[in-house]
Amino acid sequence: MKLNILYFARLRERFGLGSESVDTPEAIHDLAGLVAWLGQRGPAWAEELAVERPYRMAVNQEMATPSTLLNAGDEVAIFPPVTGG
Repeated sequence: MKLNILYFARLRERFGLGSESVDTPEAIHDLAGLVAWLGQRGPAWAEELAVERPYRMAVNQEMATPSTLLNAGDEVAIFPPVTGG
């Protein structure tokens, strides 16, 4: 399935890209599977997308959870939590 992925803030810096289009393996159906697959790309990916690291996800500009199902053509954003004041 083809997905468009956007990375923000520290993730963009660590991964060296702000966005990409990926073709995922057929076994990936939700955000948890996508994150696990991305985490296999190397140490920076595994570290930043580890369960204990704080980050948020959105699918088609709607906040999402690891169990959120994905469809071909979805836009997935991965970003650190943001605080304001």
